[in-house]
Order: sequence, then structure tokens, then C-alpha cells
Amino acid sequence: MTPDQKDNSELLAKIPGILQVKRIIFTKEYEKLVGPVFAKIAKRNAKNMFVYRILYRSQGHKVVGYILEPRTGNNLPCIIYNRGGSGEFGIIKIWLLFADIPQKLATEGYIVIASQYSGNDDGEGKDELGGGDIEDVLTLQKIIKKYRRANANKVGMYGISRGGMMTYLSLAKVKWIKVAVIVGGETNLIRMEKLRPEMIGLHKEMFGGSLAEKKKRSALFWPHLFPKKTPVLIMHGCSDWRVSPLDSIELSQKLLKLHIPHRLVLYEGADHSLSEHTNESTKMTISWFDRFLKNHEPIPNTKPHGF
Repeated sequence: MTPDQKDNSELLAKIPGILQVKRIIFTKEYEKLVGPVFAKIAKRNAKNMFVYRILYRSQGHKVVGYILEPRTGNNLPCIIYNRGGSGEFGIIKIWLLFADIPQKLATEGYIVIASQYSGNDDGEGKDELGGGDIEDVLTLQKIIKKYRRANANKVGMYGISRGGMMTYLSLAKVKWIKVAVIVGGETNLIRMEKLRPEMIGLHKEMFGGSLAEKKKRSALFWPHLFPKKTPVLIMHGCSDWRVSPLDSIELSQKLLKLHIPHRLVLYEGADHSLSEHTNESTKMTISWFDRFLKNHEPIPNTKPHGF
């Protein structure tokens, strides 16, 4: 297969639930937006993968998403990518698909599928910050199951910030997630409002802001719902001002007591996106997925043992 081979748009368009598929090509228009250095990297990456913008049905309405896939191979493991932010803030930018973590995962042989969540990027419905829009994430697995290039028995999940919250919510709802990676994920919306009072208004706007609804979105209150055989990698920057590192530390403490396999990594002096440790955190992410998704490594023994 060559870089100019026919893509899989027609194959994807036949999947029930997908309403529209458009292949995204890194054009000169995108080059102007990102600059020559970034554009050079993106164009090189584009030779190894296909990128599609999809319109799919979730909760009875139309939602926008993206699929990245290697140009070659079949029976490929899959990763659902959950973006951060709320509303239009934090939406997936097309040109970043060619040089951010989704691209790196696709280059490593994974099919990556992502949602913009309801109400965003010209999609229908309402973004409820972890309310009904969690179905926008879980519906992606139904698409994976119908795609013949994908191995529906090997599905992992990656989430950053709010996407980490979406990943935790998913872990509490379904059992088919084989492995998860979370970066700067929020687990306590009550603490977040104390640290960032501006979030009080956002929470009221998006889901009413009641204490009960905040707890529904805060994994710190329900870690016992996580599957016992899904290894979770949690990474957090110690200098993160958007989401307190305590969100990950306190969740890890509870996961330890529950004997849920996980690894907590705190990056000294790192910000919310771990920008000071990009290479290291990316390598750890790929290694985690390779171990437990691609290579099906046995789950570590979480019971006290050894000398």
C-alpha cells in the first residue's frame, strides 16, 4: 500500500450510526495556521495515517467526531480519545490531529476515535459536562464493533482533563474498556469550585450545579464502581492550577484500598498538559497501551506479596 492509496471513507460510511464521513487532508490552509515547523511535522505524519471527520448519531441527535487510523493493517486495537474542555473551549482542532497524542497513537498502530461531545463543533444537543454526553463517548464503541479493520475486543480509553472525567465515568458504566490512561483528570468538582470559583457559574450553566450532580461527575465518590481488571495509568502535573494534583492522589489512595490495578505518576513542576514532560509522558502512554491492549500483558498482582 502506498501513501496515496484509497482511504476507507466508503467502508466507514456503511457503518450504522455514522451519518457522514469526510477525509481530512493537511492542506496549505492548515500550514498557514500552524507555521512552517509544525506543518513539516504534520505533513510527514499524514503520510502514515488517514484522518476522518465523522457525523454520528448519539442520544437521538447528530454529534461530530474524528477517526484516525494507520494506512495499513487489520484487526487493529482501538483507543477512544476523550478531549478536555467544555463547550467550544478545548474542541479538537483539525490540524492538531496530525501532531498531537491521537496522531502518535495512530502511528503506533492504533485506530483512534474521538467525540467533540454534543452541542459542539456544529453538532446537535447539549454538552452537559459528563451528563447525557457520556453516551457520545460510549456510542463510539458501537462504531468500533461494526468496523472490520478494528478489533472490538481490544478497546482502550485516553482522557485529558475533562476527558479524564469522561474516562472515569465510562469505567464506572461499562466493562469493555481494557486499559485506560488519564492526564490531569478531575475527580472532585466540589474542590475545583473552591480552587476556581469561576467554575461555579460554568457548572450551573452546564448541568445545574447541584451537589448531587457534582458528585455524579466526581470519581472520588465512586471508585468502587471501577472494573477490577482494567489497569489505569494516572498522570498529573504537580504545578497544575486547573485541576488539583490532589484529585489524582486521593483517587489513587482509594484505588489502592480497592486493589484496582493502577499507576500514579506525578510530574514535578509540570503544568496541566504536562508540557514540560511531553516526550516522557507520551512514551509512558504508548507503553501502557502496548502492554495491556496490544500485547495483552497479564494484570499485575494487586494483593500484598513478596518478601
